[in-house]
Amino acid sequence: MTESYYLLIATFLPLLVSPIAYILGKRSGSNATTWFSFGILAISTTLLFIASFNLQGGRSAYVESYAWSQFGNFGLRIDGLSLPFAIIINILCTVLTLYSKPYMLHKIKESFEENSSKRESISDSGKYGTNSGGNEIKTVTLSKLTEEQYVNHHMGLYFALYLTFSMGMLGTVLATNLIEFYVFFELMLVPSFFLLAFYGYGERKRIALMFFFWTHVGAVVLLLGLLSMGLFSGGFDYDTVMHNVDKIPEQWLVLIVFALVIGLGVKLAAFVLHIWLPYAHSEAPTPISALLSPAMIGIGAYGLLRLWLELLVGDYSQYSIYINLWGLATMIYGGAMAMMQDDIKRVLAYSSISQMGYILFGIGSESVLGITGATFMYVTHGLGKAILFMMAGSIILQTGTRSMSKLGGLAGRMPYTAVIAMIGALTIMGIPPTSGFMGEWILFNGVLQSGLQNSDTLRIVAFGLGILATVLSAAYILWMYKRIFFGKIPEQYAKIRDSNRYVTVTMAALAAITLFLGVYPNPMLNPITNYVQEMFSGDSTVLQIGTAHPVNISSSYLNSSNSQMTVSGGDS
Repeated sequence: MTESYYLLIATFLPLLVSPIAYILGKRSGSNATTWFSFGILAISTTLLFIASFNLQGGRSAYVESYAWSQFGNFGLRIDGLSLPFAIIINILCTVLTLYSKPYMLHKIKESFEENSSKRESISDSGKYGTNSGGNEIKTVTLSKLTEEQYVNHHMGLYFALYLTFSMGMLGTVLATNLIEFYVFFELMLVPSFFLLAFYGYGERKRIALMFFFWTHVGAVVLLLGLLSMGLFSGGFDYDTVMHNVDKIPEQWLVLIVFALVIGLGVKLAAFVLHIWLPYAHSEAPTPISALLSPAMIGIGAYGLLRLWLELLVGDYSQYSIYINLWGLATMIYGGAMAMMQDDIKRVLAYSSISQMGYILFGIGSESVLGITGATFMYVTHGLGKAILFMMAGSIILQTGTRSMSKLGGLAGRMPYTAVIAMIGALTIMGIPPTSGFMGEWILFNGVLQSGLQNSDTLRIVAFGLGILATVLSAAYILWMYKRIFFGKIPEQYAKIRDSNRYVTVTMAALAAITLFLGVYPNPMLNPITNYVQEMFSGDSTVLQIGTAHPVNISSSYLNSSNSQMTVSGGDS
């Protein structure tokens, strides 16, 4: 078999070329480093699609594996579970590269002006003399050169960190080894910490430290669980853990599940463990907010699906109801807090908490349909929330504010932004024909079917409260939209217009994807359903998909034989 390295290149190419992105930015300016970074991430995304094509024809996974000393094998795997996470992460990273250019130029120039205020004051006092115009011109020219150097340096640094951040997220969802998962999991944290500390708003350094503390403590708790899993099962490879899970003592299994849920719950920003998120996501530069919220925090859900539900076989049903109720509490809390905010980005930050609650709600459904819906919700949340954060950035660029009480009537002045933002809003609310409708429809059907099948009153009540939470989601989204785009426009914004094409076109691209998946979800939904159904095929406690489920998934695909294609490289 011909050896292929699609996933290896897709994962590590952004990291390897990140120094080049910095050098290009410093020497050639923002345009060069922007398009270079975009090209690299586009190549990475293309390689992911090529690898995912190998899942056709009944194959359940495509794996590249390399020997990794005492830790087992260093592997990269794309299957029905990792596919939606990997694809959405890379699509968002690629699209937001172009969006970053005008936003970060504006942000970095603002920072330069703040830092150079003292020098400008000295220059204005006449220190350089006033007997001729030549000295004044020379002073202004030197200032411009200094600004250009400052901007180029920081644009290069931004994209170097950005590429590293994208590598960490992708590697986490493709990993096939517990230690490998943890390494990539931490590699997400380091560049995102610096991006927030260097380019955030407000008390960005303090907030970056809060973000680092919370997420790192969660990661350490997670590490304790991962080490215990590997030591008891005799290896750190996922396959080894899965096949030797019966070797883990029962009393330790409880502690391991607790460590996984708490460690990954911090990343998910689930209720009680959410404290860091409203600060970090609202004060981060908007392109990074559009990655932290739609892409990064959802990786906590992937960890629960992969590390708990798949590897610790048979240990799910006794805890599922608690996860279900935790998700419900997170949905309601996040939605209620979003209703109380005036800052657009803070509304979206609390909305992200609520949306992670939906995913937990589905994961705890004890139903293949509910878990499938929860996984698909990552896709819909990623697209919808990215659009809305990009809308917030566009408004910040054009108005200089993100306070809704100072806005209003912008639909007439920013029509493209208003229309695209409505598509993002419909996605978050779960309204057809967006992908959000399909995700919520499947998720809630799974929760209800599980409750009815088992005559479980608590689950049925939770389903009813979950439906009410969707009304709350619609309320805060529509309230935000009305305050921004309708009403009387403030006089100072009477002449503003839509942001440039870097902003509107990238927003439109994500809107097109959510509409496509809303009408035709099968390319993403079929692999998820197939894999989740296979995952629980031997678990009688988990409700399987019946013949009358509402999703149009071809039976031939679901019943196709499952096989795995492994590509070895290195020393394996």
